[in-house]
Amino acid sequence: MTPEPHSPTGTEEPLSGPPPGCPAHGTGPGGLRRLYGPEAEDLGALYEKLRAEHGAVAPVLLHDDVPIWVVLGHGENLHMVSTPSHFARDSRLWTAVQDGTAGEDHPLAPHIAWQPICSHAEGDEHLRLRGAVTGAMSTIDFRSLRRYINRATQRLVNAFCERGEADLVAQFAEHLPMSVLCEIIGMPEDYNDRMVHATRDLLKGTDTAIASNEYVMDVLVQHTARRRARPEDDFASHLVEHPARLTDDEVAQHLRLVLLAAYEATANLIANVLRMVLTDPRFRAQLNGGQMTVPEAVEQSLWNEPPFSAVLGYFAKQETELGGQRIRKGDGLLFGIAPGNIDPRVRPDLAANMQGNRSHLAFGGGPHECPGQDIGRAIADVGVDALLLRLPDVELDCAESELRWRGSMSSRHLVDLPVRFQPRPPQDVMQRPSVRALPVQRPEWQVGGEGAAPAAPDPRPVPERTAAAPGPEHRPGAWQRLLRWWRGY
Repeated sequence: MTPEPHSPTGTEEPLSGPPPGCPAHGTGPGGLRRLYGPEAEDLGALYEKLRAEHGAVAPVLLHDDVPIWVVLGHGENLHMVSTPSHFARDSRLWTAVQDGTAGEDHPLAPHIAWQPICSHAEGDEHLRLRGAVTGAMSTIDFRSLRRYINRATQRLVNAFCERGEADLVAQFAEHLPMSVLCEIIGMPEDYNDRMVHATRDLLKGTDTAIASNEYVMDVLVQHTARRRARPEDDFASHLVEHPARLTDDEVAQHLRLVLLAAYEATANLIANVLRMVLTDPRFRAQLNGGQMTVPEAVEQSLWNEPPFSAVLGYFAKQETELGGQRIRKGDGLLFGIAPGNIDPRVRPDLAANMQGNRSHLAFGGGPHECPGQDIGRAIADVGVDALLLRLPDVELDCAESELRWRGSMSSRHLVDLPVRFQPRPPQDVMQRPSVRALPVQRPEWQVGGEGAAPAAPDPRPVPERTAAAPGPEHRPGAWQRLLRWWRGY
């Protein structure tokens, strides 16, 4: 008996392969484009090809030619994540899982496999599990957390500040989030190079991803057992003791969820913000001149280079329509964050400043919106600001065109970010960094080029003013009163 060929979405509609000599050869079954392999080395370009060919929702192939839809439109992505009656995160609904084509040995198994976590649950079970996660997160003291992030930043910078050169990916962006997250979870002793590399590796879909996932889970299972026996004041303990009564497996799986999602997202976010600061003179001038804050720079980066480019996945609970495509029950869909963020219908001019606009897709939406996004933002905000404060003269140590990227279906991140700066002595990690002096402002608040320098102060003495005759008291304007209130006058 000859099995029927797969349809583009794992449904029962068969597609025949292209005839010999057809230009579609080199693609997959049915002439569908693959999200892995040579063509997918530049996923951004591939997404735009798919948008031109299919519109806002396109049929594609995952590893091992497993069919799935990728959602490219901003509005279509928001509709999908915000409509739990039609689309769920439970991968057991996926036809490819049910028929074994996306089984336990699939390269993306760590992404696909159902787990007892809030992001895969629905209804009352989702409320129970997510309530435990958000309840444990509500115990985090963000003021203390920001102090810890600053100290962790100082420790990392101390390791390379005397050399006058560094790789801000391998020596900073990859380590700061893991150090902070291990502290939040309550296992600072488990922060090391192996944990950093294993966490990053298991998200890539490599040959070693399954082994890396097993190592991370072993660490988290042991930590869960320690906190069950001896709770302390940390995220893991609050998760264990929450009234939702999570099992040890549920606790360990949620620790994995928080660790992986927050780590990868924040490591990529820090690297992307630093790259923009180092390669775009206008961007840096706005930061130095006070026209943009580091948190605003972070939001701009979340639009232009989201930490996760796509998330696997959502699964159709019933037959429906999305972006003009017929979606059948059991079809799988990729949440297309990166292509959705540059949908020409919402961003016709990609060079436009998105300052103050938080409608990007970087943290998802709907009932499964990322509950730890404030942690990621805090690590990036404080870490980047503290590093630039320590190394105000930091510069890229290569041409921008020489920067290397490594991409996968789920993310695209810098391989390295070489920089140079004036060597400096280490700093006491408990000392707060000095406050930047207010930069000299140019006339009419103009942001100039790199070569411009502020005018030297006039050395002539300022003549004393003659006291004015007493007159009626001048009442400060609304703006002055607001500033006085803000400063505590």
